[in-house]
Formats: sequence, C-alpha cells, structure tokens
Amino acid sequence: MTPRLIVSDLDGTLLGADHDLHSHTIETLRTLASRGHHLAFASGRHFRDMLAFRERLGVPIHVISTNGAYLHAPDDRMLAARHLEAELARELIGLERHHSVRLNLYRDEEWLIDAPDPRLLALHAHTGFGYRVAGPDELDGEGVGKVLYIGEPRRLAGLEAAVCERHGERLHVTYSTANSLEIMAGGVNKGTALASLLEALGLAPEACLAFGDNLNDTEMLQLAGEAHVMANAHPELSALVPRARPIGHHDEAAVARWLRERFGL
Repeated sequence: MTPRLIVSDLDGTLLGADHDLHSHTIETLRTLASRGHHLAFASGRHFRDMLAFRERLGVPIHVISTNGAYLHAPDDRMLAARHLEAELARELIGLERHHSVRLNLYRDEEWLIDAPDPRLLALHAHTGFGYRVAGPDELDGEGVGKVLYIGEPRRLAGLEAAVCERHGERLHVTYSTANSLEIMAGGVNKGTALASLLEALGLAPEACLAFGDNLNDTEMLQLAGEAHVMANAHPELSALVPRARPIGHHDEAAVARWLRERFGL
C-alpha cells in the first residue's frame, strides 16, 4: 500500500470531549504507523502541550503546533519556525482591550499570559502543560509564534476588526474556538506547515488525509487530497472546504472509526 500522511487537529477532532485520546484512537493510529503510514498532529496548542499525546501513542509523529508557526520532527528537531515580527507583536500586546480579555503569547518553549486564569488550565489537564504569568517587561514581542486573545466573542470581534484594518496581510488571523482569537505572521497557518511537511516526506497533497473541526483548520483541509470535517465542526467550515467529507462527532472517536473503514483495519 502506498504510504499516506494522516494529519489531524486535536481538540474537537482527534480528542474526545474530555480532551484526551480514546483507546480506540490509540489502537488505530498505532496500527496505521506499523503499516508504514506517516502521522502528524496539527494544533493551535503549544508544541510542549502536544507531546503527552505523542508519548501515549509511542509511534513516530510529526507535530505542527501553534497553528503552523512551528514544525517538529518525531525526534523533537525543529524543522521550521515562523515568528511574528517583534514590532507587530508589540503592537498586538499593547492593543487596547477589555479587562476580561486575556493576552497570551506562545514562544518556542513557553506559554505566557498577562494575568492568572485557572479556567484555561482545564483544557491542558491531561498534558500537565500550563502558562506562566509574565510581567510587562517580559512582554517584549521577541520570539513570539502567536498572539492569542481569549475572551467573549463580542470583545474579540472588535479586536479582530482593529487588527485586520491596521495590518491586513501582514498577519494571519483566525479562530480556534469562538472565544480564542489567534494571530500569527502573515502566511503562517496549518496549511503552509503541512505543505512543508509533505515536501520533506516526498509526498504529494493527494497522498494526505486531513481531519479538522474549526476555522484554523481551513488551509490544511483545503490542501489535503482527502479532507474530512467533523460533525461538531464550526458551521462555516464545510462551506470553506466544500469537497471535504463530513464524518462523525469527535466525542465518538469518529476519526479512528473512519480511518479503520478507509484502510480496511
């Protein structure tokens, strides 16, 4: 069988509602790896926040993290990194926002936040990864893979409009959830990172199966030869990737179930 690259988003796609891997998913991905297929995770999460899932599987997995700002090999070598220009990052850090909106910065090795918000840590309970509260002097805009604003959708809409009006194509702006506005350097997204990975593996997009559920998965799904959208996906995603195949709900291990059918496992 011709080797394929199977790449999946994590939250809302490969992970269940408990933000963990189902045993059925683990078994399926291990079997596919043993048959010579390539595996990759693609997430808005920090690289360090994704390693626990890879370790659970115990097979080689490439990691596209921070919405495509970083690409790591299965042995943790950083294959690519695209940071925001420091000047732009500083503008985003200083952008006026409501006091309830949390500012987050993803750097190569850590997640910084402007004030404590314990509610955010529940998402990362299975990985042990967490933020570090940073003082104003540390928020200097250097080495930032993404700026993440977390808050009420109506608050984020105003920030999104201001950012797009001022900087346009110099930034890539997207959402991973309704309350998470994610901003990377222009041209940085899961799709461009996936293109780099496919080139490194010597594979064409037609040899790629991709799975996603939210707007930050758009470019990845548009590139993949076989694109799949979850039943719980953002309502606009199917229209953005009209050729994508709809599959089941993430909390029913739908990615694993479809892969078993697709590969006759």
